Order: sequence, then structure tokens, then C-alpha cells
Amino acid sequence: MHAVTSTRERADWARHAEAAISAAGLRAGGARMAVVDLLAAQDCCLSAQEVRDALAALPGATPGMASVYRALDTLTGLHLVHRVDLGGQAAKYEPAHPGGDHHHHAVCGGCGRVLAISDDAVERALHEMADRMAFRVDAHDITLHGRCARCTAP
Repeated sequence: MHAVTSTRERADWARHAEAAISAAGLRAGGARMAVVDLLAAQDCCLSAQEVRDALAALPGATPGMASVYRALDTLTGLHLVHRVDLGGQAAKYEPAHPGGDHHHHAVCGGCGRVLAISDDAVERALHEMADRMAFRVDAHDITLHGRCARCTAP
């Protein structure tokens, strides 16, 4: 498990998403592809408002919130994007990689910052626990809630 950070992995996800959109008979243009391109460039999840704000900072036409929500709903429905509920915050979205690579999250209760967590030992422990329980895990997510270093510094 690892957070997708390499340029190649990000480009691979964007190409995969574009192919899946086309295979679903949907148009691969406008707001939908702007959202795909933006999410492909991220290390962690973004809310719909954060997606719209980031798109507004780029040159060119800025899609409205309704278009961003429609794009995120479509991408979620195609299993290209995970909707991440972090408790007490607006839902956030991040790429769903076809190989299953993923990360978890730590949420600061002080400033709201969200940090990506990648830890192979945690993944192994989860799978070992499932094996002991004779339980097949289809999906899992871990969210730690606490305070980041900035919010706990004196």
C-alpha cells in the first residue's frame, strides 16, 4: 500500500479514468475531465469545494459547483473515485486506483488538516487479523482523529 505520488502513477490513473468514462458511453470533456486531471495531481483527498476552488485558480473556464458535484458523483459511481467521510467535515474525494493501492487518513481536530497515512505494517496487521477471523475483507479504511504537530506545539 502506498499513496500514489509518482507522476507516472498519476498519469496512469488519469488514463484509466478517461478510458472508463469512454467505456461507460460518457463524454470525456469539460468539468468531468478537469476534475479527473485535478484529482490525478493530488496526494490526498479534496472536498467538492476544494476541487472547485483549485479549478478556479487555473486558467480557463471554471465549472460551477453543480458541475463539480455531478462530475464527482459520476466518477464515484464508476468506482474511479473514493468518497471519503472523515467525520465532521464535508465529504472528500480521491482517486480509486484499479490495483487497490490506497492510503488512510489522519484528521486534525484543531485546524482540520488531513494527512495521508501509508504504512505497510498496518496493512499486514489488518490482513493477518482478517485471516485469524476467517474473514474476507473487501475494503477498509482507517481514520485517525487527533491534533497535528502544528496544533500541539507550545
